[in-house]
Amino acid sequence: MKTNVCMAVAFLLLCGCTGREQETARERSVYLTRPEALGEETVKSYSGIVKEAHEISLGFKTAGQIARIHVAEGDRVRRGQLLAELDDTDYRLGVEALQVQYDQVRDEVKRTERLLAQKSISPNDYEKASAGLKQLEVQLQANKNKLNYTKLYAPVDGYIQAVNFSPAEMVDAGTALFTLLDVSQMEVMVDIPGSLYRQRGEFVRFACRAAGIDEAMPLVLTSLTPKADGNQLYRMQLAFEQRPDSRLTAGMNVEVEVALGDSTAARGFAVPLQALFQQGDSACVWLFRPDSTVTCRQVELDGIDGEGRAVVSKGLTGDESIVRAGVHVLKEGEKVRVIEAPRSTNVGGLL
Repeated sequence: MKTNVCMAVAFLLLCGCTGREQETARERSVYLTRPEALGEETVKSYSGIVKEAHEISLGFKTAGQIARIHVAEGDRVRRGQLLAELDDTDYRLGVEALQVQYDQVRDEVKRTERLLAQKSISPNDYEKASAGLKQLEVQLQANKNKLNYTKLYAPVDGYIQAVNFSPAEMVDAGTALFTLLDVSQMEVMVDIPGSLYRQRGEFVRFACRAAGIDEAMPLVLTSLTPKADGNQLYRMQLAFEQRPDSRLTAGMNVEVEVALGDSTAARGFAVPLQALFQQGDSACVWLFRPDSTVTCRQVELDGIDGEGRAVVSKGLTGDESIVRAGVHVLKEGEKVRVIEAPRSTNVGGLL
């Protein structure tokens, strides 16, 4: 990394040779900047959107004709709430018929049990009767299950996003009758630029804020896509540490806060690469003094940070004003005039 910085400084030095040959006696105008201390927690904010953690397609576990639908699109439902019912007439009759048959066979088994005790029948006859009863018991339970399957309940808390059928329509087993947005667990999606992606090793905490909700809601990073999209953005997915505020709904815009920690602690200060020049074998910056003159200060470099700035490990205290650009045309003790950098809203510096 240090080699990269030295190469960058050397390149800037070569670019400045021509400028020295064209020096004039007039007072030069310069832009100033201050070193940014590394190792302090910084927070960056990006726009994100709340999404449901899961989208569930709900359907009956058996086929039949829809008798009743108890919810509409947009309704909030609770876990265990009845959503729809099939016409259960045939299923109910099937259960009743098997129940009668089961009761008859059960009584027959009891009778054969008594006969077996009296040694009036063989054990083989009793085993056949018992096996027939167990078979009917299994069939009866299967029919009871099918009868229960004619009712569809919400498996989780959520919102009904879509209702795909109407009463009186026929549906097969597994056909999606509803689309349910699972809001028991929600997540936040945010796209971050490459400059932040390169600092992913420095992430320490996440939170989001939403309009109308005063408290910041802590988040946990669940995934970060390693491939940029067409806009050179990286998709980050976060989950809520705790159950989010009930006022927060899927589709709501939020402001995601990403806190960067002190992985660069004790490394010094960050300065723009353009502020560096080389004097002999040393990297240097120009310090701006109160009398509007500049003086050279040697610095030691320790790589480049995630935003492409040089990391100065020695030579700066953090309270200096340094020349940000045009460093190759300045001389020791030269008097300069400070100009303000154009504001971000003044595109091209025309105002």
